[in-house]
Amino acid sequence: MSEYKPIGWPHNRDETLEWLVNGTSRERFIDDIFTELCERLRSAGTPVARATLFLNTYNPQWQGARILWRIGDSKAAIITFDYGIEDTGRYQNSPIRELDEGADVVRHRISENRGQAPWYPVYDELLEEGLTDYLALGVEHTLGKRQSVTFASDGAGGFSEADIQLLKDILPALALVSEIRLKNRLARTLLETYVGPHASEQILAGATRRGSGTTVRAAVLICDLRDFTSISDMWPRDDVIELLNSYFDAVSDPIEQKGGEILKFMGDGLLAIFPLSNPQACESLLAAVTEARANMSAMNDLHVQKGHPALRYGMGVHVGDVMYGNIGSRKRLDFTVIGPAVNIASRLEKLTKTIKKTVLLSADFVEAVGKDARMEGLGSFELRGVTKPIEVFTFG
Repeated sequence: MSEYKPIGWPHNRDETLEWLVNGTSRERFIDDIFTELCERLRSAGTPVARATLFLNTYNPQWQGARILWRIGDSKAAIITFDYGIEDTGRYQNSPIRELDEGADVVRHRISENRGQAPWYPVYDELLEEGLTDYLALGVEHTLGKRQSVTFASDGAGGFSEADIQLLKDILPALALVSEIRLKNRLARTLLETYVGPHASEQILAGATRRGSGTTVRAAVLICDLRDFTSISDMWPRDDVIELLNSYFDAVSDPIEQKGGEILKFMGDGLLAIFPLSNPQACESLLAAVTEARANMSAMNDLHVQKGHPALRYGMGVHVGDVMYGNIGSRKRLDFTVIGPAVNIASRLEKLTKTIKKTVLLSADFVEAVGKDARMEGLGSFELRGVTKPIEVFTFG
């Protein structure tokens, strides 16, 4: 067991610290807590006029965010930053780099020591805002994860020693409060990334028992890329991954933008639903299919220009009741949909290969959305696992 060394914390009891420890349990968002923290500090006499909390969030799209508060702001701004920020000149020439490299504190009385090394560009920015003093502190999260917080003063003399001690005293509480919110947000982000927004809400709300779920009526879309096995055998691995990502972007973005939810990526295929709780769900699905086909056409133009054959794919669409919930073994669950509607959509997608059509719609879906000139009846087909022949339409 490691030796515990008392740190004498806090040096002084303070109402702001008491609030941060005991008064924030019902507040969900760290940016709101940070805004109120800065306002409370200023009201209590600590001359904070600008503050920034830097958090590495590890979102799939960006590495982290800075929460920026200025005096007079009713709500802090959230500015995301991309992966690879450590390689940028802005980061390399900043006091945050010092903290990340191990410094506990970076302090600079910028109005009194103008230009004194080390002088960072952010100091010029602060001077232009009429600020006088700058303090950056490391915020220690668990497992060695370090975040950072900065405070700038507009007081004529900057921060007093008592001010600095108070700002240091709030660090352990700020670390706990921010880490809880960050991990809650990270859990939600990861779940949304891997199972979709609706499923993530269900899981976070406690729908984690095997067999738990609901029956929903939805339009179901299954899409699959053709000849992927031969492509993956012939192409370098990195090229295959790039191809798959481009293909999924082309198809997935319209689905999500039109209100659909992608439940699963299956190798080179995907499963998505448009719940009929939205009266325009079927129309939205067709709009997503139309846009996805346009995206794939543009992607294929570039593909052919590079000397590759055009990519072929198929889409099957049906509408019906699906069971939406937890399915799997005792220790490994999947939040997905099952039911005859999913099976029929899957069989229609496979039928596209046989009859060489890109998109096939069931008669039930056509009835739900309303037949138009873009749809052409192809007759009835027997589908494996389906008791009766299904009337099929092509689209576009």
